[in-house]
Amino acid sequence: MASAVPDAMERPHFIGIGGAGMSGIAKILARRGAEVAGSDARESSTADALRALGATVHIGHEAGHLADDATCVVVSSAIRPDNPELVRAAELAVPVVHRSDALASLMTGLRSIAVAGTHGKTTTTSMLAVALTGLGLDPSYAIGGDLEGPGTNARHGDGDIFVAEADESDRSFQKYEPQVAIVLNVELDHHANYASMDEIYESFEIFTQKIVPGGTLVISADQPGAVELTARVRDGAAPATAEDGREIPEGDRATAEDVRSARDLKIVTYGESASADVRVHRITPRGLTSEVTVVLDGRFLTFTVAVPGRHYALNAVAALAAGVALGIPAHNLASSIGTYTGVKRRLQLKGEAAGVQVVDSYAHHPTEMTADLEAMRGAAADSRLLVVFQPHLFSRTRELGKEMGDALALADASVVLDIYPAREDPIPGITSEVIIAAARAAGADVTAVHDRESVPDAIAGMAKPGDLVLTMGAGDVTDLGPLILARLSSSRPPS
Repeated sequence: MASAVPDAMERPHFIGIGGAGMSGIAKILARRGAEVAGSDARESSTADALRALGATVHIGHEAGHLADDATCVVVSSAIRPDNPELVRAAELAVPVVHRSDALASLMTGLRSIAVAGTHGKTTTTSMLAVALTGLGLDPSYAIGGDLEGPGTNARHGDGDIFVAEADESDRSFQKYEPQVAIVLNVELDHHANYASMDEIYESFEIFTQKIVPGGTLVISADQPGAVELTARVRDGAAPATAEDGREIPEGDRATAEDVRSARDLKIVTYGESASADVRVHRITPRGLTSEVTVVLDGRFLTFTVAVPGRHYALNAVAALAAGVALGIPAHNLASSIGTYTGVKRRLQLKGEAAGVQVVDSYAHHPTEMTADLEAMRGAAADSRLLVVFQPHLFSRTRELGKEMGDALALADASVVLDIYPAREDPIPGITSEVIIAAARAAGADVTAVHDRESVPDAIAGMAKPGDLVLTMGAGDVTDLGPLILARLSSSRPPS
């Protein structure tokens, strides 16, 4: 089993070390004995956790933060070329390594599972991490969110399995060579990097081509994009370009069948479709949990998923199929998946005050929003569902603002904040009004709130005992949950 630190990673410096993906790699390297250092824009619990592991974490970005003896600088696609630490790395001739390459190096020599898809990656990766740990297999994992139980997004284990969330947003998932790859769904997103669905399909096809010979692709039999990808993988033409990007002369190209035969790729489909290899027979909602029954190898298997919603139940089935592909007994794995209690920001209950429950959701794409709102609608029963939504990225709002507005129509009332820019500069004419107008056209009750600090008062004025409040988005809207609860508590009438 490989767990040594690669030479280039002995003294890594992470720019943006507090990010979900970056911090996970940094934690694993620190556990393996590397001298980890890095910088981030602000203090955080993640920075404190890294320091507890022996890492040096600077706040702010300055050239002096990069040590002269750093063996590499690790960056994500969000780091701009003029970052002073990146500029200093060029002056010192310190190699710059993309986050995905760093993660790929950590998986070398291990049996790896890479979880991809436009939605559901973090949840599915987390389910596998928890289930495999519960079975005593001591896996390593790198996830885009903190698990509820361990409270961390990464772990270095002594077992021979590595579970990783595979990010398609910047094509970085093409760097991995997993034994098992999961594709949950394929939709158009990340509009700054993909101009069309054809580009998305091409990117996912390259990802599947990196599965090791004899490996397995676990893919949805229900989601249209995944079905199309399956058809392309099975029947599409072989790649027209070599790994170095040069075009292969037409006469020299292998056929798709030649490629499949050489790679010996096994495809396992899962879902509610009658043709699925792992077929979902029934999903039974039970409050904030679900009971799932699947047909696997001709036998019925029933297990519990401790988070609400059909989409989370299907994620659990994908995790089950992937574990079985690694040779783990299905019954044992299914029982262990039932111990998964959630990931922070994925329908995470933040608390209750004045008879009002507050739940946090990371959903920011219309499909995710609809799935989580439907799940919460089912959990809320006859109660009202109030949403605080913060759009994420100007480009996503420009392309999908109408669909976001349509999704908000599933709530009884919504508060919509200004767009969280993240790594993007503003786009003229693109504001939250795009979403608000679409939501109102769909019959939704929507209020625009431009001052984020006034949201707790706005919700306190709307909420009644028995209501469920859902904070939703990929930005800092998550910080509002505790503030809303505090405001609701202060308005509780004396007993």
